Amino acid sequence: MSRDAVVAKRYAKALFELASETGIVSEVEAQLKLIADALEQDEAIGKFLSLPNVDPSQKIAVLKASFGDKVSVLVLNALQVMMDRRRQAIIGEVYEAYKKIAGEATGVAHATVYTASELSETELAAVAKQFGGITGKQIQAVQVVEPALLGGLQVRIGDRLYDGSLSGKLSRLQKSFQSKAL
Repeated sequence: MSRDAVVAKRYAKALFELASETGIVSEVEAQLKLIADALEQDEAIGKFLSLPNVDPSQKIAVLKASFGDKVSVLVLNALQVMMDRRRQAIIGEVYEAYKKIAGEATGVAHATVYTASELSETELAAVAKQFGGITGKQIQAVQVVEPALLGGLQVRIGDRLYDGSLSGKLSRLQKSFQSKAL
């Protein structure tokens, strides 16, 4: 685990503890997602935040102006601490770590469902329910269409990958033939 990942996990854990004390765990997660997505989509903001000669208070002022009342004081304070310590580059990692910590605490897991073609909302909900039974958690599923799978689906929950895709089965079959040929 990289040093940034360890630091991001510490920030996320502290933020989660404060959010759980005030009962706004899911709101803080949504706010962190909003900020992380904005930084990922707009390179100009990311470059501005990474400038070493800009005072951290100016960076926070820009974030406050950008997000206004969409972000709580708790999240703004956490961002202030990260800016003061020149840790603005790990905001996305803090969000990912926070999402994982909050999910473990609340019994929610985030899953990415890869399919060859688009699933309906009903089908995606059925996949989430099926994997909820396997993991014992409530699954929040997001779908990604990946035509290279040919058929079937892959489900990634945390570090685990459940591969029921046609391309995965063909790959395993090919490896089986190669191992028997030797």
